[in-house]
Amino acid sequence: MKNMPKEKRNQLILAGLIFAVVAGAWYMVIYKSQTESLDTSRSMRDTATKKLQEAKLAIKTADEVEAQLCDVKKRLEKVEEGMATGDLYSWVINTIRQFKLGYKVEIPQFSQIDGPRDTTVLANFPYKQATLTIGGSAHFHDLGKFIADFENQFPYMRLVNLTLEPASGLGAADKERLSFRMEVTALVKPAS
Repeated sequence: MKNMPKEKRNQLILAGLIFAVVAGAWYMVIYKSQTESLDTSRSMRDTATKKLQEAKLAIKTADEVEAQLCDVKKRLEKVEEGMATGDLYSWVINTIRQFKLGYKVEIPQFSQIDGPRDTTVLANFPYKQATLTIGGSAHFHDLGKFIADFENQFPYMRLVNLTLEPASGLGAADKERLSFRMEVTALVKPAS
């Protein structure tokens, strides 16, 4: 480079600088945009592959989900068969009287039924509810067994707002009896 004339050397340096600028511009404009485009394409491919795998899994499990849905519908229909219909007051009283036969629980008091009205349990619930207050007396253990068995046998009824007091006016033999009051809340089968 020392033996070159100054004009040639300047032209060579200028050509080198132009080459470096063009190579840098090429890298910035073409190579970098192509690399970004490839990265975007890869990410879109990965997303599409993931969606395809999810769709294949949904197709594989569709029959199983449909079978589970049919089973749940059958169980719901079976539970709905036992729900309150018609004259709600007599239905609730007859159900309680029939059920209490196997227990040492006396239930002589029944209030008027309130309902059917929208449920207070869940919003937009497809069932209505009816509430009735009952009162009676029993030994603590007998009452506890009655309540537990009642709610297990009737999943669409709940005994709530239980109030217990020592029974008054009973003989010495029944001094361990309790007087109780509670609300019976029953779901009402929707009209078909």
